[in-house]
Amino acid sequence: MKIDNKFENLLLNVSSRAALSSYYQVGKKNKFAADEAAVDAMRTELNKINMKGKIVIGEGELDEAPMLYIGEEVGTNQGPEFDIAVDPLEGTNFAANNLPGALSVIALSTKSNLFNAPETYMNKISANVREKEVVDLDFSVKKNIDNLAQYKNKNPNELSTCILDRPRHRKIIEELQNLKVNIKLITDGDVSGALLVTDKKYNIDLFLGIGGGPEGVLAASALDAYDCFFQGKFIFDTEKDILRANEMGIKDLEKKYELKEIISGDSIFCATGVTSGDLVSGIKIQDNEFISETLITHKSSGLKKIIQLKQTI
Repeated sequence: MKIDNKFENLLLNVSSRAALSSYYQVGKKNKFAADEAAVDAMRTELNKINMKGKIVIGEGELDEAPMLYIGEEVGTNQGPEFDIAVDPLEGTNFAANNLPGALSVIALSTKSNLFNAPETYMNKISANVREKEVVDLDFSVKKNIDNLAQYKNKNPNELSTCILDRPRHRKIIEELQNLKVNIKLITDGDVSGALLVTDKKYNIDLFLGIGGGPEGVLAASALDAYDCFFQGKFIFDTEKDILRANEMGIKDLEKKYELKEIISGDSIFCATGVTSGDLVSGIKIQDNEFISETLITHKSSGLKKIIQLKQTI
């Protein structure tokens, strides 16, 4: 089932208003206040939309309210049924410390077509390739680089890889250095990182490493519109994680998920800049108006562009 195009503008408004609310907390050293501001604004705007929405990827459980929690129902309870994934403020530290790359992110899909991801880590990989078995989570770093270099008709030292700067990635980073691959290290924000493969202007050929599972699902929604490659494998290394996975109906804890298993139908994705970063520019305020910049995709309509909006505060 296709999502009506009218929801593009509605979702644009949701993410831009959440970004604006968080913007007022930029540089104030309080990541919780910045996050809560985005959450409150996103909830308020979602509840104005004629839909029966359900949060399937959120910021925690019911007892952690006022976060947009998993299972929360939003909208007017009239209209189509949607599953919704949210990251009201990706890069809370970026916003708190006035650093580049804070985003307000949301994805909406037809009911039951968005993977209900647990809040655990995910090993993931994305690239702008169409064929199978060019890159794969099961391949070694060297094989992924060699295959990708051949696919893109480049030498390995002409490839650029984006990865979170974490101790857990030390071995991967060393292997990439040995292969003379260009490396872009990011300190946070792996939704943005995964999406840098979508356009040549970002000069990123591969994104890989371990990051948040919910963020992987959000990124997959946009990557689907670009016909890019994505794989994810959840990491369940505690009894609590395993129990939560079982409650969500995940039986195979070692399963490697392809993109179409994560987002299986039509979806709309919006990522609005709070602070300016690689993907989009941040909020700008002029008198009683604000300017936002949003990367928006809609699979069925073919929409995938950056939209700048000027709205009344």
